[in-house]
Order: sequence, then C-alpha cells, then structure tokens
Amino acid sequence: MYEKKKIAIVGGGVVGASAAYLLSKEPTLEVTLYDAGVGQGTSAAAGIISPWLSKRRNKKWYRMVKEGAAFYPKFLSEVMDGSDIPKTVYNQVGTLLFKNNPEHLEDLLKIGMKRREDAPEIGELKILSPAEIKRKVPLYTGNDSALWASGGARVDGKYLVDLLIQKAINQGAQFIKDHVETLTINGHYPVLKTTQHKAQFDTVVLAVAAWLPNLLEPLDYKVDIRPQKGQLLEIELNNTATTDWPVIMPEGETDIIPFDNGRIIIGATHENDKGFDLEIDKKQLSHMLQDATTSFSDGFRKAAVVDYRSGTRAYTSDFAPFFGPVPNLLNVYAASGLGSTGLTAGPLVGKELAQLVLKKPTSLPLEDYPIENYIQSIK
Repeated sequence: MYEKKKIAIVGGGVVGASAAYLLSKEPTLEVTLYDAGVGQGTSAAAGIISPWLSKRRNKKWYRMVKEGAAFYPKFLSEVMDGSDIPKTVYNQVGTLLFKNNPEHLEDLLKIGMKRREDAPEIGELKILSPAEIKRKVPLYTGNDSALWASGGARVDGKYLVDLLIQKAINQGAQFIKDHVETLTINGHYPVLKTTQHKAQFDTVVLAVAAWLPNLLEPLDYKVDIRPQKGQLLEIELNNTATTDWPVIMPEGETDIIPFDNGRIIIGATHENDKGFDLEIDKKQLSHMLQDATTSFSDGFRKAAVVDYRSGTRAYTSDFAPFFGPVPNLLNVYAASGLGSTGLTAGPLVGKELAQLVLKKPTSLPLEDYPIENYIQSIK
C-alpha cells in the first residue's frame, strides 16, 4: 500500500476551493483545505462573467479572463457530474453594458465583434434600444441604449465556494476552519501552524489573496500585493421573477446582478485605503444603490435591503495577476493579484495550480504571469 501525498491548500476562496475540488479527485493525494472564513474576497464579489468588452489593453490579462470565462460551463458541468448547474450558483443570462456616450457603445461593439472571432462564447452582440431593454428588464425606465452580449453570465461567489468545498469534502478532502498563522520549511517539506495545530505536508498551495505577505514575509520575501476593500448589498423585489434577468453594467463601477426570487446584488465598491477593514458602511452602500438604479422604477430603488457583504481583493502594483511555484521555496505554489476579476479567472487559476501540483502542463503559460516579479527573496 502506497502512502498518499499530503497536500495543503491555504485559502478557501474561489481559487483555493477550485484547486481543492480538483486535487481531491486524485486517489494518490490527501488534501487539506484551510480557511478561517474571514474577509474572503469571493464573498464580496459582484459575480459577473463578461470579460470580453473590457477596454483594458493587457493582452496576457485578457487571455486569462477570456479562457476563465470559457472554462466555467465545462468546469461546473464536471462538478455537478451530470446534474443541472444550480442557477443560484451560475446562470448564463447575458449582460447589458451601458455607456453615457452612445459612440462608446459602437466602439465596444466593434471590439466585441473582433474578439468573438476567437471567443465564440460571447454569443450574440447587438445594441439594444430602451424598449428592447425593457422587455428583458421590465423595471427599466431609462432612455439609454445598451450593448447586449448573450454569452455573459453571473455567479454568486459565496454559493460557488460552498459548492466546491462540499464536493471536495465528499471526495475525501479535509476542511479545517482555522487561521494559518505561519509557514515554515522543515528540510524539503512545508509546515503549517494554525491557532490549533501544526502539520507537515508534501506540497502547499497558497491561495490567500491579499494575505500572502503575512505568510511569506517572515521567510524573507518581499511581496507586491495590496488589499482593496469591496462592499456590496443585496435587495429583494417582492413578487418579481428575476432568475433570468441579464446582468446590468451601468457606467461606473457599480453593477446590478439579478439572482433568483427577486434577489438582486448591487456592487461592489473599490476602496484602496481601507486595508483589511471589513466594517459595513450602510450610508455609502445606500448612495451606491441610488446611483446604480436611477434608470429604474421606484419599486427597484426602494426595495428592501436584506443583506450586506464585505471582503478584501488583492492587487499587484501593476494590476497584473500571477501564479506559479514560489521562488526558492520547494513544494510551495501561490497565486494572487486577480483583483475584481477573481471570480472570472478563479476556477481556471485553481485548475492551473492543481496542474502544477500534479506536475502536469498548464494551459496558461507561466511566463505570462511571472510570480518572480511579485514575490522576491530578500535574503
């Protein structure tokens, strides 16, 4: 009887949960996932899978989010093993993107048509009139047109990670709700110490987003990561069928993401000066709700707020993501810097980390997301 290799994943957000699910399928591995459940960016993510219409010019970033979006349906079909993908988790409802200047919609349509040549998952692209928008979102009262992309989808990060973690547990993974305080090295083996216990592993995966410096700086690394606070709120529309409403992306940073049974998420904020603060600012969120819904009926704007969420995203100084083996640290892998596109790229990056653990090739070139640019030994 062979001894299973012990794999630890630190961080139960979308990246860590995806890696845990995939690695726990391997009969030769014993997988342990650590997450204390505090501050996770996935839980405060707005949940839009529609990266194709971004005007951001970083081609390597675009490749990651484009392939991340394409990966979603296949990945979740595998997770559900023949059952339907729950619409509470993921639903391809399309996206409506608004711009204050109508000419910008025409520009984005041209960009989308070009990108659809190698990303057919974008689906139908067209500019919809206010009347056409109202047929999709009956509470719309505005006079602006919007760019429609039928391939857009929405995902609820909280439900997604809960699903992935439960599937991993069903496959034999151990889930420890505890905070990992330190990472040390014993010979060639990484050792994790939590508030409750200490354990040695064959391989460790760090998917801790903005908390990565806490684990690597004590090992004499300089880590280029900064936290960004994100807050969102959830409203509920009574007696309104919202399950198949499209995602609505007004001009600005606040989006409207409809879910089942009248449940709609509004968010999220992008706050660079709050560190790891998770306190909910209801006044700020109230203003955000009003700003986001100015083109909708009173029933929308005055709906009851039923929940608030707050979390922390991770950004590098140049806003580029990275993943790979930690330099000069055997058997330790990491990923971070996904920022507000964490939900779009997260499952794919989790898969890539799992591939590295299994010593298999990744679909994204490691040299395009160089971890050594952001994690540097200062010994």
